[in-house]
Amino acid sequence: MQTFFKLVVLASCTCLASCGPGTDDKGAAKVPSTLADIEGRIIATPDDAALFAERALYFEGLDSSRLAMNDWKRAIALDSTNQKYYISLADLFYRKVRIKEAETELRKAIDLSDNDTEARLKLSELKLIQREYPEAMELANAALRIDPQHAKGYYLKGWIHMEVGDTALAISSYRTAVERDPEFYDAYLQMGQLHAAMRDRLAWEYYNSALELRPRSVEAWYGLGMLAQESGQDSLALEAYARIKEIDPSNPLAWYNSGYVLLEWRDQPAAARKEFGQAIKLMPTWADAYYNRGLTYELENRLDSAYSDYRLALGLMPDMTLAAQGLSRLRSRGVRIAM
Repeated sequence: MQTFFKLVVLASCTCLASCGPGTDDKGAAKVPSTLADIEGRIIATPDDAALFAERALYFEGLDSSRLAMNDWKRAIALDSTNQKYYISLADLFYRKVRIKEAETELRKAIDLSDNDTEARLKLSELKLIQREYPEAMELANAALRIDPQHAKGYYLKGWIHMEVGDTALAISSYRTAVERDPEFYDAYLQMGQLHAAMRDRLAWEYYNSALELRPRSVEAWYGLGMLAQESGQDSLALEAYARIKEIDPSNPLAWYNSGYVLLEWRDQPAAARKEFGQAIKLMPTWADAYYNRGLTYELENRLDSAYSDYRLALGLMPDMTLAAQGLSRLRSRGVRIAM
C-alpha cells in the first residue's frame, strides 16, 4: 500500500571525510564537485535556509539519518515559517519509526497554514497506521474541505472505512478517488481486492485497470491470478502466476499457487511438485509447501518421499491436521522411515 512519506537523507563533509567514497593521495576526502559547490555557498551565506535544504536533497539517498535531521533542523531554525521543512523532517522521522516526533513536526506544519492539505493527509495516514481511526478521518475530511478534488483524501477515507469493516463506504470512497484521479493505481487495487472478496465480477475490471497503469505490478497480477484460480479458470491463473515469475522470480507465492493449480485443477502431480519445490527453495520454512509436495509424492506412490515431506510440514507446523492425516495414511500402509 502506498505511503505518502518519502526518505530524506542528508550528510555533511564530516561524514564524507570519515565514510565517503575515498581519499586522494594526500588523504583528503574526495568531495563531489556539486556538494563542494553547496558547501561553498553555505560558507558564503550561512543564514540561507534554502542551502541546507538543497544539501538535504543532494544527500537524499545516502541514509545518513542523524546528519539529515541536523540539516533539516538548521533549515527550520533559519526559516521557521517554511512548512516544507517541517514536512521533510517528519518524513525522515517516519522512515526511522520515530512516530511521535513525526507527528510533532506535521502538527507544526499544519499550524502554519489554514489551507494546507499535504501535512493533514500525511498526519491522517500516520493516525490510520496507529489505528486511531476517528482522528485519521477528521484529518482526511479537513483536507477535503480545503480541496474537495483531492484524490488522496478520498483514498485515505476508503482505507479507513476498510479498516473498520465498512466495505460499502470503502468502495464508495475509492471510487471517488479514481473519479478525481483516473490514474490512482492503489485505489483500483483496493477495489479489486474488495470486490474479489465479495465475488463480484467488477474485480476483474479493477485489477485490469491497475495493470493498465502498472503492467509489472506483482500485487495486481497476484490478485488477478487468485480471482481466476477461485473461479476455476486455471489457464488464466497459471498465466498470471507465470507473469509474476517473470517479474519477480524470487516470489514464492507465484510458484506455490502454480503448483496448487496444477495439482488441484489439472491433476499433474509431477509438474506441481516442481513448483512446490521452488517455493520451498525460496521459503524453506513454508509448511504448506512441504505438505503439498508430499501429496504429489503420495499420489505417485513415492511413499518414502511423501512421508518425509509430511514429517517436515508437521515439524514446522505441529497443529497441521492434513500433514498428521497424511502420516497416518502412510503408516497404515506400513511406511516407516528414520529422520
